[in-house]
Amino acid sequence: MSEILNPHKRERRKQHRPGELLEAALDLFVEKGFAATRSEEVAARAGVSKGTLFLYFPSKEELFKAVVRENVVKPVTEGALEFANYQGGSGALLKYLMLAWWRRYGSTKASGISKMIISEANNFPDLAAFYQEEVIVPAMRLLNDVLERGRSQGEFKNFNTDHTAMAVIAPMLFLIMSKHSSALCHAGSKQMDPEEFIAQHADLLVRGLSASN
Repeated sequence: MSEILNPHKRERRKQHRPGELLEAALDLFVEKGFAATRSEEVAARAGVSKGTLFLYFPSKEELFKAVVRENVVKPVTEGALEFANYQGGSGALLKYLMLAWWRRYGSTKASGISKMIISEANNFPDLAAFYQEEVIVPAMRLLNDVLERGRSQGEFKNFNTDHTAMAVIAPMLFLIMSKHSSALCHAGSKQMDPEEFIAQHADLLVRGLSASN
């Protein structure tokens, strides 16, 4: 009744609805996975009908793509913009981007999307291809650009950039898998601080890449 009496409130609610649907979808995809999440569950969690959901996102696949673009693509895009405007050394830039990635993505619930895509990629090849094109390729391109920048400026020695980019990513993916998989957590072990781990990992990488060694 209040929305009928106040059309401005109803309009504000409508404007926020896509974000509410994406938030609900993110929660369920991380909790249950893509296959087990039903569109009607997303709609119910967002407080709308299934028909309303499909007005904004015509299929579960399109909903998932929107979730990825909002939560996974955005941190990569932000990193690429920072790379384009960065004036300092490449070693410092690499360290900064690694920590920024964790703070913007790895430390958030959205990082569960990475675990989900690894778990379900074989069953949903079209979504895996989408994730490859929109997330993995740009992320690898950014890392390669940082590494090539350091090498061209004489700060880094010669190395295989593709292999080195994977050496950057692999331990960080392990952090995400550990965060979202209790089986990877050792009972009674000391809780690891992710930012300290990434800082040390980045320092080892930069030391190893340094042309002065």
